Amino acid sequence: MFFNFLDELRAAGIPASLKEHLVLLEALDRDVIERTPEAFYYLSRATFVKDEGLLDRFDQVFAKVFKGILTDYGQQPVEIPEDWLKAIAEKFLTPEEMAEIKSLGSWDEIMETLKQRLEEQQGRHQGGNKWIGTGGTSPFGNGGYNPEGVRIGGESQHKRAIKVWEQREFRNLDSTRELGTRNIKVALRRLRRFAREGAAEELDLDATIAGTARQGFLDIHMRPERHNAVKVLLFLDVGGSMDPYIKLVEELFSAATTEFKNLEFFYFHNCLYEGVWKDNRRRRTDRTPTWDILHKYGHDYKVVFVGDAAMSPYEISHMGGSVEHYNDEPGAIWLQRVVNTYPASVWLNPVPERQWGYSQSTKLIRELFHDAMFELTLGGLDRAMRELTRRKH
Repeated sequence: MFFNFLDELRAAGIPASLKEHLVLLEALDRDVIERTPEAFYYLSRATFVKDEGLLDRFDQVFAKVFKGILTDYGQQPVEIPEDWLKAIAEKFLTPEEMAEIKSLGSWDEIMETLKQRLEEQQGRHQGGNKWIGTGGTSPFGNGGYNPEGVRIGGESQHKRAIKVWEQREFRNLDSTRELGTRNIKVALRRLRRFAREGAAEELDLDATIAGTARQGFLDIHMRPERHNAVKVLLFLDVGGSMDPYIKLVEELFSAATTEFKNLEFFYFHNCLYEGVWKDNRRRRTDRTPTWDILHKYGHDYKVVFVGDAAMSPYEISHMGGSVEHYNDEPGAIWLQRVVNTYPASVWLNPVPERQWGYSQSTKLIRELFHDAMFELTLGGLDRAMRELTRRKH
């Protein structure tokens, strides 16, 4: 079974090695965990999963390989009939009837009773207050009511179960799923670097212990708190072909402002030129010269451009190519200046990568960024953060 587990993990895209497999077996051999399904789940997850984006896939594999209910007595998993898992009835109870339902007892008692009833029960059951099935007031099954229940299959009805088998707690961290603010935050955290700054405000426990042992009396040491030291410049393409991606970019912007305390953002349209702005309502009258940005913010800033990169190639390659004004210098010159000033620069493109080859302007920008263009998906964002971490100022 364990080799099958290893094969299924690899098939799901989780890099499970033989070494990790042996580590898991050694841990089991040394009894480092209790002999329960939950303990084995957390041990195996800690052993094989090194990327939070793979947590949901691990849960799915674990549920597939170890399906059924495992007991502490080494019995075979008990297969639950599939049609039992469909809640076909909702038993409506009055508050008085609910008040009469007594909790079965502690967790151990509930699990022991569940084991016994699985052994005793011979057929399908619906309703009632004892057997495992759908509806009713039994603490086991689905669709029923009990203040301390174990839901087996289906969807929760009353949110009262103290154990939900095969619950996938991390399903929204799957790197194959669509972006959302929480998912974006997870990806952005790969870029964060912490440094101790400011006044000494927190206790340095290790130094205090060492100093006390050395001096023979209490020797308290303080140290500055850790702060996120990463500095980010965010350039956002707005208007025109970016309108379909407004919600997506808003989520990225919201997550970025939360994760990075040292964040500066500016807007541009299609391509970067001699000026950018911070308020779209005043884009014509209140602009920031791009030269000022290049001289104000240090080389240690990480730069992220967000745009679909689709435009006329002349907007990048020629003087006067801008669709809004006469630009004295080609957009490519300004993009090149940014990349030269900030070696840690990437471009996030909301357009699917499979379509990039059809756009000449996308090819040009990708070349200017030394191929550091990434699709604005959770996986692409994760790769972009890794690239920014790799590139040094």
